Amino acid sequence: MARKGKLTTTQRKQLRRQENEYIEELATKTQEYDPKTSNAKMFKDLPISKNVLKGLSQSAFIKMTDIQRDAIPMALKGHDILGAAKTGSGKTLAFLVPILEKLYREKWTEFDGLGALVISPTRELAMQIYEVLTKIGTHTSFSAGLVIGGKDVKFESERLSKINILVGTPGRILQHLDQAIGLTTSNLQMLVLDEADRCLDMGFKKTLDAIVNNLPPTRQTLLFSATQSNSLSDLARLSLTDYKMVGTLENPNDNLKAATPSTLQQSYIEVPLCDKLDILFSFIKSHLKAKIIIFLSSSKQVHFVYETFRKMQPGISLLHLHGRQKQTARTETLVKFSRAQQVCLLATDVVARGIDFPAVDWVVQADCPEDADTYIHRVGRSARYGKKGKSLIMLTPQECQAFLARLKSKHIEPEKLTIKQSKKKSIKPQLQSLLFKDPELKYLAQKAFISYVKSIYIQKDKEVFKFEELPTEEFANSLGLPGAPKIKIKGMKAIERAKKLKNTPRSLLSLANTNEDGEVEKGNKTVRTKIDKMFERKNQTVLSEHYLNITKSNANEEEEDDFMQVKRANHILNEDDLPTLSIPSSTRAQKRALSKKASISTKGNATKLVFDDEGVSHPVYELEGEEDFHKKGTAEEQKKDFIHKESELMSKVDTVDKQVAKEKKQEKKRKRMEAMKREKEAEMADESDFEEPVAYLGTGNLSDDMGDYDSDEEPSTKKSRYGDLSSDSESASIEDTNIIEVEEPQTLEDLESLTSRLIQN
Repeated sequence: MARKGKLTTTQRKQLRRQENEYIEELATKTQEYDPKTSNAKMFKDLPISKNVLKGLSQSAFIKMTDIQRDAIPMALKGHDILGAAKTGSGKTLAFLVPILEKLYREKWTEFDGLGALVISPTRELAMQIYEVLTKIGTHTSFSAGLVIGGKDVKFESERLSKINILVGTPGRILQHLDQAIGLTTSNLQMLVLDEADRCLDMGFKKTLDAIVNNLPPTRQTLLFSATQSNSLSDLARLSLTDYKMVGTLENPNDNLKAATPSTLQQSYIEVPLCDKLDILFSFIKSHLKAKIIIFLSSSKQVHFVYETFRKMQPGISLLHLHGRQKQTARTETLVKFSRAQQVCLLATDVVARGIDFPAVDWVVQADCPEDADTYIHRVGRSARYGKKGKSLIMLTPQECQAFLARLKSKHIEPEKLTIKQSKKKSIKPQLQSLLFKDPELKYLAQKAFISYVKSIYIQKDKEVFKFEELPTEEFANSLGLPGAPKIKIKGMKAIERAKKLKNTPRSLLSLANTNEDGEVEKGNKTVRTKIDKMFERKNQTVLSEHYLNITKSNANEEEEDDFMQVKRANHILNEDDLPTLSIPSSTRAQKRALSKKASISTKGNATKLVFDDEGVSHPVYELEGEEDFHKKGTAEEQKKDFIHKESELMSKVDTVDKQVAKEKKQEKKRKRMEAMKREKEAEMADESDFEEPVAYLGTGNLSDDMGDYDSDEEPSTKKSRYGDLSSDSESASIEDTNIIEVEEPQTLEDLESLTSRLIQN
């Protein structure tokens, strides 16, 4: 009889049969479902499993958006998807629901390995996707994992063997594909690229190609973004042949609509570059009860603006977020900004895509984005899921006309705003004062200036970004700098190479081929490793210079003159005085080496050596004959002579050491007496300030009364807390001044001692 709570074999078979029938029923409903003729508005109207529906309802996902209604049925039928929709339209659920359904219908278990791979261009977006996945997949049996930069690689790799759904950034995913033993992709069912246009650009091109080469070609691929690229070359790289287009790219007529939400109120202002920080600070001061995101072009600018505005205290909480921060700091900033209601976030484009911040009132673009697509992603942080929002972009006179034309081609026409002069406030004097007081802020200002100028230089759209027309001096003054710093701009090839390497993980670069000498080879070029660079530096430690001398002498072993080298050239050396060892670099060591007497003094008595026929050195007594030995006396006499000589030498050394120790002790005692004197004077001053009764019997000096005595002799006087009460010092004090200084008696014994002393006088 079966135990209570444990299923029998018959019951397990029956449950398995029921589940198979349910999966077949879902597959039939999916094939019969037509999103064009169906009027489904709720998730429960779709042919998806009960566990997924339960997770969606518990996470408050009830009603579908347009992209979800179009994409989920197509993905459930097994088609590849190329989806594009406005920001904030719910693209995340459009690919997470098909992933869960696909693995459920394939009866996926932990032993089947990796079933779905989701790639995101940024860490923050990957974290958000993972959080949504864990919410809606609560009632499923699948395991999910998140792999992003800034986390422990070993900790992640140990748990990848049992992961069914993996979410991560391209660099870290490729690193695990190359290094993790338990991660296999031979059975992968689905590949998802969120913000696919960013994943397919030049920054991630090689990384993404390497990932795709490790995946099976029979997989299903889903691509989603707010600004989708339908380049045939990009789609061919991902093996997309028979794919369906959903969202704004599904119908050509949809391209006539703007890619931004209709509830977003967009505006722009024309501002000279030198007035941007003034306008930005004035904007923050006039919107203290709003939730604001301010986008800047570089992390250096974000850091500088954050530090300066924080010191000027605009009256609202300030946060900053950029790619150079540690992952823990970035995560904490995301959580704080999401929970706050009145806050200002200074950020780069690291949070421009896909991040779902609740209830953002204003999106301010202090620096012009590189293209219209980036503008769409930035303003999409506000007015999400049908809510209202506002955006403002600051354009310089050189950028204004050309960039507005780029936006108009995307059917985006922001409204022009005028600045009220009463609300405008200049902060240039404050910035100059801050930079004058704090050198670190001045350094940040210089870096911010350089990073902005370089960002303009490397932009591809030269009609918008006119490098030659930059007012560098005025811009530097607006940052609080006295003048424009000098900038060294690399060639365009070097900049392009740096941009390609920017998103490549360091661990992947180390996997390159190495030659026999340990140097990394890339193409026809040889790259120096860190160890090579370390030993080539000339201004490191003494050890590195010693290493260079050793390697140099080894390289020139044939030249005997190079064996002995004097590092300092300001000494006249005679060849006869040179020792047989190399001369150290310090002045004292060189003098000791050049003096025979000084070099022998630290080595005890000189030892005479005798060489045999083979040229091997021996002490004299080893090769000394018996007759020569007896001429010097008996062994006992020679032993006594040796001990006597060594004793005399040791006694001389001991005398010197005792004298040095005695002097040190006396000096220490003198300093202690001086400290006691200072403390005594301080106490007397304090007592006089508080007008406490003190018995003044003179102006004697306590340190003079307590005379010094040698450390090797016993003190001839007995001291009390009132000074030296010995007869010698007492008589000397009376003869010199007839004055005695004491403190107020505190106890009966002190009073008796004082009375006795006065009677004797």
